[in-house]
Amino acid sequence: MNEIKKHLDQAAERKGPWPFVTHWVKRKGSRERIVWESRSHRKRVPLVRRQRLFDFSTLMVRSLWMPQEANWWIGLLFAIGAGFFAGASCFGLSTWLMDFFSLPPEMVNFLYFLGSIPFTMAAFGQLRQSATAIVGEKRSFLLIGWYPEQIGWLSCALQFCGTILFNINTLAAMKPGLSWYLEDLEVWVPNFLGSVLFLVSGYLAVMETCHAYWRWQPKSLAWWITMINLLGCLAFMGSAVSSVTLPDDSLLAPAFISISLTLTGAICFLIGALLLLPEAALAKRS
Repeated sequence: MNEIKKHLDQAAERKGPWPFVTHWVKRKGSRERIVWESRSHRKRVPLVRRQRLFDFSTLMVRSLWMPQEANWWIGLLFAIGAGFFAGASCFGLSTWLMDFFSLPPEMVNFLYFLGSIPFTMAAFGQLRQSATAIVGEKRSFLLIGWYPEQIGWLSCALQFCGTILFNINTLAAMKPGLSWYLEDLEVWVPNFLGSVLFLVSGYLAVMETCHAYWRWQPKSLAWWITMINLLGCLAFMGSAVSSVTLPDDSLLAPAFISISLTLTGAICFLIGALLLLPEAALAKRS
């Protein structure tokens, strides 16, 4: 039995979007209470600070260099990956907007592939962090476990699988001379499936933060992180749907829309990743 389930069985109060529990209170004696929340626990952010937005004079300065903090590395790697995706999208759009600033398609696809690698590294780190928080100990570097009843772990696991699919589709996109049906099979299918996993993962993260299917919490830093990431997931999903290859390759408008949505999603992920850094500073100050 993992540590969370052991305490949950003894909780006097619990809440969360069915079938998940994202918040519980356990009474210890007549006055003392133990309060647990899913995201705060796996991110190791103290509950007393969970609703605080960052103040620029302290947290933003502290968050610039914290290599000893896992949250900081996760945010940094996500930001690097999002930056590559945003840059590749800008170069892809330049074919329509600024011909003198364009890159060959092979180089653009290579930038996408480079961006997918830090995405996967960050997603693995987040998944391992979630599993470690559940079992309460560090058993091995490859610890990821199997805890689908925990919403935070499930969100991280789906996100990690999505990044693997993005590795596959961006690598396949670098193959020269793919026919339209091979491009759909090797590039579009993993892109579409990865985007679906990202979208489900993003919504689970929102539910985990809100302790409900939806809630308005603009004073919460975690709420802003998850909501901005969900917008990025929606943009990636729209990009995947509009990027299917058809035998008629004269349809340039869908390609422009697809790249624009990829750029929008990458910017959202970049903002969300940068907001993870002050959240890491909250954990550091605990």
